[in-house]
Amino acid sequence: MKVWIYGDDINTDMLFPGKYTYTCSTAEEIKPHLLEDLDAKFAAGVAEGDLLIVGKNFGCGSSREQPALGLKAVGVPAIVAKSFARIFYRAAINQGLLLVECPDAVEAYKEGDEVQLDAVAGKITVGGQEFSFPKLPPEILAIRDAGGLLPYTREALSKR
Repeated sequence: MKVWIYGDDINTDMLFPGKYTYTCSTAEEIKPHLLEDLDAKFAAGVAEGDLLIVGKNFGCGSSREQPALGLKAVGVPAIVAKSFARIFYRAAINQGLLLVECPDAVEAYKEGDEVQLDAVAGKITVGGQEFSFPKLPPEILAIRDAGGLLPYTREALSKR
């Protein structure tokens, strides 16, 4: 697992350039353009299981779904941030992408530190130090476990 580190106020255009908004709609079309204006090496270098550790206000900007869809599609299981923009937070939940707000863990991370995340317990370990974050509601974890809001909703409706 690799940890990708980015700073504050990373907006949705940095995550997925707006010029592709109407030409890329599937995960496969989105993946090659992820973070292309922020980190040209990301799309080719990211692997399933990699984490992002980021600053405050991550995902600010427009309400496009492509950044969250693309990050989920490349196998990023979670993003740990000082804080998230509300619009990105909702888009990530819709895609089943786990977002963890834990400013102390972000501050503690040093290049090469091992990171372990337990979303159910609300714990993250960074370089041997354990940090707590507010436990996520069971509904959010269920959406993540189902693979996103649409699969979660389909599953719930099929049980009726």
